[in-house]
Amino acid sequence: MNKVILMGRLTRDPEVRYSNGADGTQLAIARYTLAVDRRIRQQEGQNADFIRCVAFGKSGEFAEKYFLQGTKVVIEGRIQTGSYQDKEGKTVYTTEVVVENQEFAESKAVSDQHRSQAQTPNDNQQQNQSQQNQQPVGDGFMSIPDNVDDSGLPFNF
Repeated sequence: MNKVILMGRLTRDPEVRYSNGADGTQLAIARYTLAVDRRIRQQEGQNADFIRCVAFGKSGEFAEKYFLQGTKVVIEGRIQTGSYQDKEGKTVYTTEVVVENQEFAESKAVSDQHRSQAQTPNDNQQQNQSQQNQQPVGDGFMSIPDNVDDSGLPFNF
């Protein structure tokens, strides 16, 4: 079985090109790199893996339209390896994840806040504090009152 699930942030905006299909239609091909944090942090050195991903068709169009540098996403796909000869005649080996499913891993507000912090970390401390004051407190889940009748739910405990 060849199945990969990754969560990380785009290192830059996706690169998208279009290829002509056999039936004359245009096929979107989006390539992007995810920075995926390692579970065990190293004292020095690299604490993330940078994994190349490619999305075809509607998934490629979605990435082109909605994904930006810094966006946190979850992807599901398969590993694909290949090789080619470079200009000097040396064999270059490639490994990438062919995306079969992709979705956002955080809300747009959190993503925008992260992106603004990454772009200008020193200039917007006051702006971040005012944004935090405006955002609702909590973990993003709706609170359910204790007096709700849940007898009709299929997962009673």
